[in-house]
Amino acid sequence: MSSAVSQQAESVLPRVVIATRESALAMWQARHIQSRLAALYPRTEFALLGMTTQGDQILDSPLARIGGKGLFIKELEDALQQGRADLAVHSMKDVPMQLLPGFSLAAITEREDPRDAFVSMRFRSLEELPPGSVVGTASLRRESQLRARFPRLEVRTLRGNVQTRLRKLEEGQYAAIILAAAGLKRLGLGERITRLLAPEESLPAVGQGALGIECMVGREDIAKLIAPLNHGATAACVRAERAMSRALAGSCQVPLGAFAENNGASLRLRGFVATPDGSRIAHSEAEGPADRPEAVGDALAQKLRALGADEILARLEAHAR
Repeated sequence: MSSAVSQQAESVLPRVVIATRESALAMWQARHIQSRLAALYPRTEFALLGMTTQGDQILDSPLARIGGKGLFIKELEDALQQGRADLAVHSMKDVPMQLLPGFSLAAITEREDPRDAFVSMRFRSLEELPPGSVVGTASLRRESQLRARFPRLEVRTLRGNVQTRLRKLEEGQYAAIILAAAGLKRLGLGERITRLLAPEESLPAVGQGALGIECMVGREDIAKLIAPLNHGATAACVRAERAMSRALAGSCQVPLGAFAENNGASLRLRGFVATPDGSRIAHSEAEGPADRPEAVGDALAQKLRALGADEILARLEAHAR
């Protein structure tokens, strides 16, 4: 960004309020964005507005049962709509595939490690876990892949922030837990990772490892302010993943994963849809131009439909009634 544009933004926006959840990870993410913006616009004050969301408050039920990951952003969007905040920072995997009217994802930042992490006090890998071992996860996506690969293991719901999940592991409630590697690394807990799971072992969630910055449609001043933080290669990957999920009505109620890799001119996108017990999985991949990520996502969705995704989705919908 040129100094002229920077000075113009600073003169128009003396103070910018950033909405964030109050968990340790969310606060790290918001402070990260705050520091990057402060370096770009040293004469602008960037303040944090910490909030507790419904997703943070309800910890005794799986997300799929209580309304999905949108519960992690509703209060933040309310703050944007009411003018109490100018922008909000989210983990992209928490952002619903369809934004509500009036809201815009103005930037997607460079991705941290997108992989899932196996964490255990006693075992070095999933393969080492004895039959009947309890593995904790809050994700139907992870659960379906675990059950498909290791039917001898018991998978139980594990909610709470990163520290809470690690504490429950330490207390012996679980033989192992599966977490996003990005969250552990951002919190300085990378040494707790026993083993990183390759995408072939556990395909990541849509947008996993990337941060999204949201603002209201029409806030061109905020959109311009945020623009330097957008990472084009990551944004293309996330847009492809979200397009695939959106085409298949992906949500927390649907065990679904998608992971795109940007090779410069092209994107390679892998994805799957499954039943929670892992008994049915439709898995495929697609490749296409990096400058048309939504088309790549739509193409993969069509391939998955041809492999039985619609039947899986219909079964899940019938079960949810």
